[in-house]
Amino acid sequence: MKKKYTTNPIAMTLILMFCFISTSAQLNLPRGSQMAKITQRVGITDISIEYSRPSVNGREIWGKLVPYGMNNLGFGTAKESPWRAGANENTVIKFKDDVKIEGKTLPAGKYGLHMVIHENDKATIIFSKNHTAWGSYFYNPSDDALRVDVNMADTAHTEQLTYAFDEVTANSALVTLSWGKKKIPFKVEVDVADIVLSDIRQKLENEPGFNRQTWEQAANFSLNNGGDLNEALGWIEATIAGQFFSQKNFNNLSIKSQILTKQGKTTEAAAVMDEALDYATVFEIHGYGRQLIGQGQKQKAMEVFKLNAKKNKGQWPVDFGLARGYSALGNYKTALKHLKIAATRAPDQPNKDAIAGYLVKIENGEDIN
Repeated sequence: MKKKYTTNPIAMTLILMFCFISTSAQLNLPRGSQMAKITQRVGITDISIEYSRPSVNGREIWGKLVPYGMNNLGFGTAKESPWRAGANENTVIKFKDDVKIEGKTLPAGKYGLHMVIHENDKATIIFSKNHTAWGSYFYNPSDDALRVDVNMADTAHTEQLTYAFDEVTANSALVTLSWGKKKIPFKVEVDVADIVLSDIRQKLENEPGFNRQTWEQAANFSLNNGGDLNEALGWIEATIAGQFFSQKNFNNLSIKSQILTKQGKTTEAAAVMDEALDYATVFEIHGYGRQLIGQGQKQKAMEVFKLNAKKNKGQWPVDFGLARGYSALGNYKTALKHLKIAATRAPDQPNKDAIAGYLVKIENGEDIN
């Protein structure tokens, strides 16, 4: 149902007087509908909303104070206007990168946020390229960048209009407007991996690209987030040889091995990992052994823990690793022997407490991994 309003000459005069006084006075005075701004980061993408917060004040909101459909507000150039989704100036939403709204693509940028409220608990969200106009008095549908339809829902009473970011995940957030006893949610999705990889490529050509660790981080992110494996391999190769900052270490050789494994080059990957162990610290070898147990490669893990014992005899956490290795293979008697030695070498109370718990498990015939 569409509501039309006729222009009242007296009201028009008051509006014009108000505008004249407001622009002339330039006083910084508090207003009834306070300004607010909220920001949420999804991945590396910032999303922000600036808006004014009117109160319910005992009024009937939906269908009354906020009328259904498009309406003639009696001022400005728009013959039919949506609700400004707030009070006073435009409600403005900003996306640092391209996003998807309810599955539809919206480019990065600032938008005037408007809504059309329907009688059947439906709402149309409008993202207007005109974000500088006052409210929706000058709304023009030709400025629409995107429209999406969503469902409204009942909620606990919210006295002041409130925007919130709910259900935030690694690559999405639910933007929710709540006012009175209704809420209007819409989902924002971000292609985090693509945005991060694009940012990485740019940074590798600038100051961060003069640092070996930056290239290691880039290759590792690409490896674990669906990036181009050949590109990732090139990045990690640069950290190993050929650049002024190149230096072989356990970390970059390990990343290279993982990339080769994902490419199906298992023999080459194994050779690189064997080389990586020559550069590894006692803790890096221990961590790799635990990783192998997690992958179900128990015998290989045992070989790695024994290598650590040979290279770093008597150091913490060599015997702890041997205990884990023997426990994984079901040899609890030998695991118990090494766990007792590890208890005497534990460097701090948290490790001592952890080992004490593992001793109980081993004595009860339980795996400590």
